[in-house]
Amino acid sequence: MPAIVSDTVVHEQKNETPVQEQPKANQGQERKPYIEFQNVHKAFGSNVVLDGVCFDVMPGETVCILGRSGVGKSVSLHQIMGFLKPDRGRIWVAYEDITDYPEHEMERIRKKVTMVFQNGALFDSLTVGENVAFPLRERGGLEEEQIFQIVDGLLEMVGVREFRDLLPSDLSTGMKRSVAIARALAAQPDAVLYDEPTTMVDPLMAHLLGDLIKKLKKQLKLTSIVVTHDMALAKKLADRLLFLYEAKAIFFGTFEQMAKCPEPIVQEFLELDSLDFEAYFGAQRPPHQPRFEAS
Repeated sequence: MPAIVSDTVVHEQKNETPVQEQPKANQGQERKPYIEFQNVHKAFGSNVVLDGVCFDVMPGETVCILGRSGVGKSVSLHQIMGFLKPDRGRIWVAYEDITDYPEHEMERIRKKVTMVFQNGALFDSLTVGENVAFPLRERGGLEEEQIFQIVDGLLEMVGVREFRDLLPSDLSTGMKRSVAIARALAAQPDAVLYDEPTTMVDPLMAHLLGDLIKKLKKQLKLTSIVVTHDMALAKKLADRLLFLYEAKAIFFGTFEQMAKCPEPIVQEFLELDSLDFEAYFGAQRPPHQPRFEAS
């Protein structure tokens, strides 16, 4: 997986089609959150999913959202993408308050922020290469040879170049997610949202996907949110963590702070994770100690 060549291809692509956006680092923009939830509420009928949730993601930062199933993790991503609207509160994305944006404005935001879905959301009738080329052709302005080179570079970066001419149905779940990540990068985003990237894949593929997301963060300086229940993945990726429980954000901070969090459900989550580690690897760890160190 020659990262230098692939990285060059992506950045050359960005130079060819500059993204028009607000002033950034040299005018203090990087000190503001790229994504922010301000007292966000969301319910579906009587089912309250988010109840006054607040958190932020700084440019280039990776935040992992943890919690049990059904606590609003994926709903948070869908609100960032504008697929769902909050009942109350404000949501900021790409330094803009998108809360009341109509669909045509959200289409502009989605050129800056993209999402990798659990199922990959690939086009079944298109080959792997054609799937990755789709956002490039949709945007226009590139010759076919340029598209071919960019697609090859992205597939090389995510380690699936040899599958370029296969259909999604020929791939494993993990490989589909790698292709979905390549397609997301083809859109030249500033931020990527990952919805349970290691769910339903074997441990080796989960490890490889974690390494890939970490490499993209370092090489491309992407802002990321990762929804996961996988503590090993969170350890590898997160600068900060958000823990959702019963519709509320009961913890938001670093790994070191999380290890000291007094909330019983957080400590139970960490202890069960430690027990899982011991069951598989025979490691002995003191109670309530997560298997990670502060980064």
